[in-house]
Amino acid sequence: MFDLSGRVAIVTGGTRGIGRAVAEGLVCAGASVVVASRKADACAETESHLRALGGEALGVPAHMGELGDLRRLVGQTVERFGRLDVVVNNAANALTQPLGAFTPEAWQKSFDVNLRGPVFLVQEALPHLRASGHAAVVNVISAGAFLFSSFVAMYAAGKAGLMAFTRAMAAQFAPDGIRVNALAPGTVDTDMVRANPPEAQRSMAEASLMRRAASPDEMVGPALFLASDASSFMTGQVLLVDGGLVPH
Repeated sequence: MFDLSGRVAIVTGGTRGIGRAVAEGLVCAGASVVVASRKADACAETESHLRALGGEALGVPAHMGELGDLRRLVGQTVERFGRLDVVVNNAANALTQPLGAFTPEAWQKSFDVNLRGPVFLVQEALPHLRASGHAAVVNVISAGAFLFSSFVAMYAAGKAGLMAFTRAMAAQFAPDGIRVNALAPGTVDTDMVRANPPEAQRSMAEASLMRRAASPDEMVGPALFLASDASSFMTGQVLLVDGGLVPH
């Protein structure tokens, strides 16, 4: 059920953190994987790393805030591998400002990357996903979309918006055989979390019932579930993988 042999996946933000771990998992499940991030050297290193794991891989430098980059990402994927079956929208920036002190520049930078980019990437990929027969979109959001995220409201709102688009896409694309789900991690030990002061990191880690941060590798199983036929009757859903952070 988790076998992705013969399928092609794009993972944005795929050179570090959750994205890199998911890219490794997809390759080990048999998929050919295209990783995208802003830095060309990171893309080249990750491509080599994934090939060393025994998989087919391609690194494509791309900025989620640049619509031309998204067209090029899809184009190079299909040119190289001939198809596209899975899109993992993982790239995000953690830019945020306090409520009452937003700047238009920060607003645009945040929402262009965290919301507009993922939506337009799916739009670019749509003709190829329709032709797949096993198409799956995994939008990586955040447990913050469900919480009182006052100090990171801009980030949380972008993720909540992507959750709404996940449900809308699932409804609209179901007749085309395209499944669209969201993965909502809690606190994960990534560069984004480590950019916070130590006391903030501890607070974030201890906020869940399990009272720790996840390893990026702990997101691989849930992501593979959503990307593969293991979740073949699941669409429009949000999978919270948060150590018990968000109450139900």
